[in-house]
Amino acid sequence: MVLEEKNKCIQQYLEKLLPENEGYPIEIFEAMRYSLFAGGKRIRPILLLAACEVVGGDTKRAMPFAAAIEMIHTYSLIHDDLPAMDNDDYRRGKLTNHKVFGEDIAILAGDGLLHYAMEIMADACCKAESILEVKAMQAIAHGAGIYGMLAGQVVDVISEGKKIDEKTLQYIHEHKTAAMLQGALTAGAILGGADKDTISEFEEAGRKIGLAFQIADDILDVVSTQEELGKPVHSDERNGKTTYVTLFGVEKSKEIISQLSQETMKLWNKFGKRGNFLMELTEYLMDRRR
Repeated sequence: MVLEEKNKCIQQYLEKLLPENEGYPIEIFEAMRYSLFAGGKRIRPILLLAACEVVGGDTKRAMPFAAAIEMIHTYSLIHDDLPAMDNDDYRRGKLTNHKVFGEDIAILAGDGLLHYAMEIMADACCKAESILEVKAMQAIAHGAGIYGMLAGQVVDVISEGKKIDEKTLQYIHEHKTAAMLQGALTAGAILGGADKDTISEFEEAGRKIGLAFQIADDILDVVSTQEELGKPVHSDERNGKTTYVTLFGVEKSKEIISQLSQETMKLWNKFGKRGNFLMELTEYLMDRRR
C-alpha cells in the first residue's frame, strides 16, 4: 500500500512536469509521455524518496530529483529497445516507443527525457540554499553516465555473442543496472542530510540491490512468459548474452540473491522502524515475479 501511495505521488509530480497535450512540436512530447507513463514501477524514485525519509529528510525537497531519475531511467529503456540495441517490440505490455513513433522520434524522445531531467535538477539546484542539491545531482549523473549505466551498457553491447567470465558479467550488472539504484539511494541520503559514512552505506546497498535485481531479471527471462513480464522472454538467449543463469543456473542464482538480500537487510535494521519500508521494498525487488 505504501508502495502504491509513493508511486501515485511520483506520477502526479511527473504529470505536472510533462502535462498532456502541451508543448511544441507535440510529437516529441507525446513520445516522451508514451514511455514515461507506460506503467513503470517507479523503483528508482521510490528508493530515492525512501532514503531521504529514513535519514530524517523532507521528501518534498527530493521530489525533483526523484522525477528526474525516473526520466533518465525511461530514456535508457527507450534506447535499449531500439533495433541497434536489444531490438525489442514490447515493454511493460505495450509496443516499444520506436514501434509506435519510429526510430527517429524514439531516439529524440529518449534524448528529450535525459536533457529535461538535467534541467529539472539544475533548476532545483539554482533555487536551493545549500550545496546538497548539487551533490545529489552529481550522484545521479554519475550513476547514469560513463562511469555508471552507460559504461555497463557499452560492455553489454560489445559482449553480445561472446563468452564472458563472472567478473565481466558482474561489471555489466553493477553498472548497467545497479549504478542508477546507487545514484537513487545516494542522492536521497544526501538530500536527507545524512553523514558521509551513512551515504557510503546507502551507496553499497544500492550496488547489492541492483545486482540482485538484475540477477532476478535474468531468472525471469528464463522461467516467465511474455504475458507475465509484459516484454519478450528469452531475449538474452536470442541476443547471445551471458547471464548469471547461463553461468550458474537458476538455483545458484537464487542463492546469490538471498545472500545479497541478507547483507542489505542488516543495514536497514540499523534504522529500526524507520527502515521497515526499505526492508519491504528490498524484499519486493529481490523476490520479483515480473
